[in-house]
Amino acid sequence: MTGIGTNIVAFLVAIGILVALHEYGHYWTAKRLGVKVLRYSIGFGKPLLTWRRGPDQTEYTIAAIPLGGYVKMLDEREAPVPEAERHRAFNTQPLWRRTLIVCAGPAANFLFAILIYWLLFVVGTQELRPVIGPVEPETPAAEAGFQEGEEILSVAGQRTPTWERVLMRVMDGGLRGRTLDVGVQTEAGRETARSLDLSGLPRIGDDPDLLRVIGLQPWRPTIEPRVGELVGGGPAEAAGLRSGDVVTGVNDTSVGEWQELVEALNARAGDPVTLTVDRGGESVRIDVDLNPAGSDRGVLGVRPDIAPDAFEHMFHTVRYGPVDSLGEAVQGTWQTSTLTLQVLWKMLVGEASLNNLSGPINIAQYAGDTASTGLVPFLKFLAIVSISLGVINLLPIPVLDGGHLLYFAAEAIKGSPVSEQAQIIGQQIGILMIILLMGLAFYNDIARLLG
Repeated sequence: MTGIGTNIVAFLVAIGILVALHEYGHYWTAKRLGVKVLRYSIGFGKPLLTWRRGPDQTEYTIAAIPLGGYVKMLDEREAPVPEAERHRAFNTQPLWRRTLIVCAGPAANFLFAILIYWLLFVVGTQELRPVIGPVEPETPAAEAGFQEGEEILSVAGQRTPTWERVLMRVMDGGLRGRTLDVGVQTEAGRETARSLDLSGLPRIGDDPDLLRVIGLQPWRPTIEPRVGELVGGGPAEAAGLRSGDVVTGVNDTSVGEWQELVEALNARAGDPVTLTVDRGGESVRIDVDLNPAGSDRGVLGVRPDIAPDAFEHMFHTVRYGPVDSLGEAVQGTWQTSTLTLQVLWKMLVGEASLNNLSGPINIAQYAGDTASTGLVPFLKFLAIVSISLGVINLLPIPVLDGGHLLYFAAEAIKGSPVSEQAQIIGQQIGILMIILLMGLAFYNDIARLLG
C-alpha cells in the first residue's frame, strides 16, 4: 500500500473509532436515562449503510463524510411527539439529565484515552530516556547549566522517565512563562537541580521544535557514515555503492557521522550528488541520482552499519502496576487536556501561532506515520486525538457540546430554557466559527504540504 493509501486508511480507522466512541457516550447515556434515540450516525451526508434494531427501531447509519457524527433523539423542537412518548423526549428531561447526556460524549473520549494509557503502562513500553545530548549555546538550557550526558529525572516536582514527559512539562512551563526546577542525574551519578527560565520563549508554534529552542536535544550515539545494507533497486545500488563503504563527503562537503550525511542529502533532495567514499583505504568518487524528485528527503537507499548495542543506553522499559498505571493514565490525560486548552487560549489572544491548528490532512499524515511505525505509536496517537476531540467539543461554541452546556448554564441561572430564536442565532454563529476554524486548519495543512 502506498504512503497516501496508508494515511487514508489509518485516518478513517482513527476517526471512525473516536467518533463512534464519542457518539456512543451520548447514545448510551440517553438510553440509560430513558430518552428515545432515533438515529445513531457515524459520519454526515449520504448514508452508505443503514440498519434498524431494538424495540425503538433505532436507525444506525454509516455516512459518506467521516468528519463527525451525531445522535438524534426524540425532541419536540424538531418534530411533533405523541403524548404517550413525551416523557421520553430529550427536551422534556430535567436539566441534570440533559447535562449528563451532553457531557457523556467528551467523557467517552477522555475515558478512552485513560484506558489506552493504562493499558500501555501495565504492559510496558520501550521509551526514549531523557538523556541530554549536546546543549545548544546561548539558549535557556545552556544558561541553566545543563550538560551533555545528564539524565532529566523530574520537572517541576513530577517524575519524567521519558522525553515525552519532559516535553509535556516544559511546554506547560513555556506556556505559563515560568522558571522550572529540573532534577538531573549527572554522568557521575550525582543528583542535582537546575533552574530553567522559560519566560523569554517565542510564541508557541512559531518554531515547532520546542526542545531545540530551549537548547535541549536527546542524546544519541555517534554513528559512522558506513554503508550497511543496500535497498534493492535504490539509487545507491544503481550507482555502485557497496556494503562497508564509508561516505566521507557529499559534493566536496565533508561528513563525519551518519546524521551529517542525512542532512546533507536532504538539502539536495531530488538532485544528483557526488559522494566521496572510503573503500578499504582507497578514496572513490561516485555520482548518485537521489530519489524521488520533488521530495523533501534525499533518498539514497542504504541503511547504516550500526553495532547491535549502540542504542541500548537510549531506551528503557516504562511499566507500572495496575493501580499506579491508573494514576499515571489519569495524570497524562489531564496534562494533555490542560495543555490543549492553554494552547487554544494562547492562540485566541495572539500569544501562540495559529500554525498550531491542524486539519484532516495533517491528522491523516500522523495517523499513517504512527500506524506504519507500530501499534504502540498508533495507540498513543489515538489517545492524543481522543483527548483533543473531547476538549474541543467542550468549548462554549454553539453546535458543539460545550455550546449546549452554555445554554444549560443560562437556563439554570434564569430558570427557563434559552429562547428558540437565541438558539438559532447561536447555531448560525457556531457554524460560521467552525467553518472559519476548519478553513484555517485546511490552509495550514496545505501550507505544510507545500513546505
